[in-house]
Amino acid sequence: MSRDVIYTKIKDCMVSEFEVDGDLIGPEKRLYDDLALDSLDAVDLLVSLKEHLEGNVDPALFKDARTVEDLIAILLPIWKTETAV
Repeated sequence: MSRDVIYTKIKDCMVSEFEVDGDLIGPEKRLYDDLALDSLDAVDLLVSLKEHLEGNVDPALFKDARTVEDLIAILLPIWKTETAV
């Protein structure tokens, strides 16, 4: 799966679920300092993205995420690939 697709899903979720201004979101942005999210928001983000992830995901994976790019790197190996039917 493309990093761009994951980034777009994260951004869309942050805008819709956490009311973060989309213009403020970028891969280099810090989740807590720049985007005003907290650790519970990170878990809520995981729940919101669950339909796109393979299997059950341990929320502890997110404890070291500091930036949007960190989230992308964590999600990349567990992101479901879309298959044509």
